[in-house]
Amino acid sequence: MDWILIGKLIVWALVGFVAGTLAGRLATRSREGYGGWTHLLIGMLGAIVGGLLFGFLRIDFGLGQITVSMADLVSAFIGSLVCVGLWALWRRRRAG
Repeated sequence: MDWILIGKLIVWALVGFVAGTLAGRLATRSREGYGGWTHLLIGMLGAIVGGLLFGFLRIDFGLGQITVSMADLVSAFIGSLVCVGLWALWRRRRAG
């Protein structure tokens, strides 16, 4: 396996974890949030959703030359918030 690919996967996981943790803490208003693995999952899904959303809306901060760009983190965070909101709606509909 190519070392560059492994490095990119590690960076994506770290960015996803940070974004998911921020979104989880904001959504639950607690230090623990949803927990480590859930934060990673939310962050990874959020990175995909945020990337698609920012691409669709043509939002570009012009920071593409940085390996882990602020734009990646912001779009992952926004996408994570979207995922957390959709998850909350799904849980409410299922419970009620």
